[in-house]
Amino acid sequence: MIKATSSGGVVIFRGKILLLYKNYKNRYDGWVLPKGTVEEGEELSDTAVREVKEETDATASIIKYIGESSYSFNAPEDTIEKTVHWFLMSSENYHSKPQKEEFFKDSGYYKFHEAYHMLKFSNEKAILEEAYNEYLNMVKKNLWRSKKYF
Repeated sequence: MIKATSSGGVVIFRGKILLLYKNYKNRYDGWVLPKGTVEEGEELSDTAVREVKEETDATASIIKYIGESSYSFNAPEDTIEKTVHWFLMSSENYHSKPQKEEFFKDSGYYKFHEAYHMLKFSNEKAILEEAYNEYLNMVKKNLWRSKKYF
């Protein structure tokens, strides 16, 4: 068994969530949240910001840590046990451009109920729900994108 660690973000701009559509050789097909592998010596938060930028070309900043999800999958060499650390993130605009080299075909910002039903994986749906509830609480308290929060 190989252990792997990734980090990613639930990126929100004006209440909408950034998603990516991946299609890999017609074997993998679905909408996901941006995430990627933590590089040696890299902080989890730095990975989340870097991966969002690489995969979507969106510039996003960390608001707060949300939690982690875990799953496993089979690779040719072994079973991979992956832990993903998630951050609630804010974007400056609706800009996104999917990273073609990683087989992302589309990206965009969607309303919560759309994003929730579009996501392929149940663990990402659960993280989205947590992050969006935190976003709503922050908006209610007038803390979203406020310097008071940081």
